[in-house]
Amino acid sequence: MTTDAMIPARATTGKVRSHQTQNEALLFEKSSPGKRAYKLPPLDVPAVDAATLLGTVHRTTPGELPELSEIEIIRHFTRLSTWNYAIDLGMYPLGSCTMKYNPRVNELVARIEGLAEAHPYRPDSLAQGILEVIDNLQRCLLEITGMDAITLQPAAGAHGEFTGILLVRAWHESQGNPRKKILIPDSAHGTNPATAAICGYTVENLKSNSEGGIDLEALTRQVDEETAALMLTNPSTIGVFESQIAKIAEILHAKGALLYMDGANMNALVGKARPGDFGVDVMHLNLHKTFSTPHGGGGPGSGPVACKAFLEPFLPIPVLVRNPQTLGAPSFPRSSAERVGDHEPQPAMQLGWSYNRPNSVGRVRAFYGNVGMFIRALAYILANGPDGLRQTTEDAVLNANYIRAKLEDIYELPYKTASMHEVVFSDKLQAARGVKTGEIAKRLIDYGFHPYTVSFPMIVHGALMIEPTESESLEELDLFIAAMRAISREVEETPELVKTAPHSTRVSKLDEVQAARKPILRWKRTT
Repeated sequence: MTTDAMIPARATTGKVRSHQTQNEALLFEKSSPGKRAYKLPPLDVPAVDAATLLGTVHRTTPGELPELSEIEIIRHFTRLSTWNYAIDLGMYPLGSCTMKYNPRVNELVARIEGLAEAHPYRPDSLAQGILEVIDNLQRCLLEITGMDAITLQPAAGAHGEFTGILLVRAWHESQGNPRKKILIPDSAHGTNPATAAICGYTVENLKSNSEGGIDLEALTRQVDEETAALMLTNPSTIGVFESQIAKIAEILHAKGALLYMDGANMNALVGKARPGDFGVDVMHLNLHKTFSTPHGGGGPGSGPVACKAFLEPFLPIPVLVRNPQTLGAPSFPRSSAERVGDHEPQPAMQLGWSYNRPNSVGRVRAFYGNVGMFIRALAYILANGPDGLRQTTEDAVLNANYIRAKLEDIYELPYKTASMHEVVFSDKLQAARGVKTGEIAKRLIDYGFHPYTVSFPMIVHGALMIEPTESESLEELDLFIAAMRAISREVEETPELVKTAPHSTRVSKLDEVQAARKPILRWKRTT
């Protein structure tokens, strides 16, 4: 049960200033001549003039560096660190982003000397350990997805989409017709149409039905001999599993088109359903979402692309193979009978990279991808095991539906279809009182939570997209629910409090229109 007493006190008061929210001057502004953060012993060797020693290669004027004491430096950077919200501090309810906890064992394993310092130019014969890690991860991901072949090169999800659609194009070209268009549902991630366009395709929108899924009649009408593929997110961006997915694949395949799956939401499927089993031809995964490698702050991400066997010849180079001296078969299993889960013994052959791939789409990433993310993802998979991964999926779905059940009486739920890993509300009830989703999200900051995803997917007007993941405990979910219910009451009683939020941050509500049109790119102290 949640009560008002569970709501952080700072959320109901005026502006709060603390060591965690104070304004912080620049180091150059704090600087005073003569201050030092170190003290060296007296020089005990003959002094040498830098100009004499270095000639003209050294600078002639000293660098204008700030001068501070050690404690000023420590406090400055410590205070800056408290301005960052992180998964280690609290819940990230961002929908469609799966911001889950990164277990510390992942970081420990990734820092093992022989793995962390493995140089990409090291000969294959001296890199068997890291190649085994890559091989094992590939096998695990193929077992999880039900696909036949994989590349780990792509650096993130959108890069994986790009690689996957390149495979689609290469295959169609090999059949004598590259085709012209790709179908994309109106609920898709924004990167999907961008990917299709950059690969040279025309994008054709596909309308959703009343349940938020694919309209099969519309799909049947739109798929023709010029359709290269459908790019489908499953579960969709409104958290709904496409119950007609096998039929969708049938419709596409009957016209020679392929089914591409955006795997951003695989956190709702791992251990429960395999895309390869319900007709997907090619898909990407987000290791930094589903498999808990670090997420945010610009990366690094990882977006492996898995495909069916007929697309394998087009995979980016190089491809990891066993017994590379004879250019043996790719190391990943080629049939379900050979999969890792069947515990078939693998031949003890050396691993190496094969570049002899005449049909490859080419390299899409320097070296072999973000290898540090591979190590972390494999550690996560092996630590959980099959049963643990399945439990993770079940907990993520349970948490999302718990939030749905606790909030659907005060926030409109436009699609009543069963939710999977996330739930999408609308601000319709609050907007009637002049408060919109962005303002509710900003007020949530005052309650100590990172905002949910605002105004997406666009098929839900004023969307509140919430994904708790499996990381959150019942206590944390109840605190979040209490905050959302409190904000709903504030909308009824004191809407201005919500419309002017946040109140507890270093910077209060910004004029977003002016910020976009007239950004201040250089700041100068005036006092």
